[in-house]
Order: sequence, then structure tokens, then C-alpha cells
Amino acid sequence: MTAPSHDAAVQRQFSPQASAYLSSAVHAQGEDLKQMAGIAAAHPGARVLDLGCGGGHVSFNVAPLTAEVVAYDLSQSMLDVVAAEAAKRGLDNLRTCRGKAEQLPFGDGEFDLVMSRYSTHHWEDPGLGLREARRVLKPGGVAVFADVVSPGQALLDTWIQTIEVLRDTSHVRDYSQAEWLAMLADAGFVLQTMTLRRLPLEFSSWVARMRTPDALVRALREMAAIAPRPVKAHFEIQDDGSFTSDNAVIVVVKP
Repeated sequence: MTAPSHDAAVQRQFSPQASAYLSSAVHAQGEDLKQMAGIAAAHPGARVLDLGCGGGHVSFNVAPLTAEVVAYDLSQSMLDVVAAEAAKRGLDNLRTCRGKAEQLPFGDGEFDLVMSRYSTHHWEDPGLGLREARRVLKPGGVAVFADVVSPGQALLDTWIQTIEVLRDTSHVRDYSQAEWLAMLADAGFVLQTMTLRRLPLEFSSWVARMRTPDALVRALREMAAIAPRPVKAHFEIQDDGSFTSDNAVIVVVKP
């Protein structure tokens, strides 16, 4: 019997919910998305890789501002939704490509910008994924990684990782600021900026987006109810299980 792979878990979790991610308010808007669009606007002739594009919101925001965007994801269902929406919006400079972050089917130095939003916490080997991102960037190219980050304290880290994997079996890890800086340095990137933000997450839509089974939804509600005081304070946990996560937008350069 073949053991289930992480890639299969990602496909199982996201393919049936592709349309939900297109319409998700959390994914379709936000200061982080505006920041990424602003970076793209500063590179109007750029060829851009949207790495782990999901519902395509980075692609949709940067395509009108740049020369070409490649929306890249492991889920073909996600890519089909992105392609259909791009056609509706008249974004003829946006194309899709399927694959995993750790094995990019592109040549060295093909892109001016690599952008990745809410994707890296699903990567099986983030170090390899970051090295691949650096490889396909031109010298002097810019990469932008936006994701949930761990607060970096043991108690808080344990809680956020636990609820993430209960909600979504394809979750690997929300990395702390220190972990991010180490991984990016190991991959050969030079840090430009790290912008930290807080993102409120409404519980019911958060679990519905991932089709979390009822038994695990009950476990998540119990986790919220019994969370220690420092956890409840940091994540601003509400009675209905809603909470606030820590997010970062990290801008780096390939020397």
C-alpha cells in the first residue's frame, strides 16, 4: 500500500475549495496585498512568478501593473479557477502553470519578481522552495513572501501550530521571524524589509473554507475554550473561536 504523500494532502484539501478561495474576503483584500501590488507597480516591465497562487489574488492585482504574470500552483483546480477569472478580467498577460514550489519548471533567472502569499506554510521543504525561488530570479531580482508567522514563543507557537493542523491536514508550519530570517539567508537572499501585521480571522468562515470535519471543528472550539490566559490574550481569542493571527510581508533581494 502506498503511503499518502504531502502533495496528495494539499490536492485533497484545496482542489474542492478552489472557488471558495477566489471569493474569500481574507484572501481577496488586505494591506499585505496592497503592499505587494505597490512593489509590482515599481517594476512595470517585470515578469512575475506568483508562487503558490491559490485563488490568484496576487496575480490579479499585479498583472495590470507588470508585463507578464505566471500563476503557479500544485492544484489544477485552483489554476482552472484563476485562468477563468483572468479571462473575465481581460488579463491576457496572465498564464497558469502547475507544479510544486520545490521543483520549479523554469530556467535560471527567468523572473524579475517572485511573489508568494499564504503558501509557504504548506511547503514540504521550505528551504528547497526558497532556493528554487532564488534560482529563477534574475540577479537583483526581488522576492516577496507574505504569510502567517509564529510568535516565536514556545507556548504560543504550540497553540498556533496545533489549531492550524487540526483545521488543515496539509499545514506544515507557520515559521517565526527568526526561522524566516535563517531560511532566507541560507537560500542566499538579502533582506530588505519585514512588515508585521495582525489579521483577525472569523472562526466559522475560517473552518468552512477548508471543509474542516465537524469532529475537528469541535476540537478547535475546545482548544479555544481551554487556551491558557497568555494564549487567549496574544491571539485575542473570542467566545466563538475567532482569533487574530500574526502576519508578515518579507521583501528580499537576490544579490
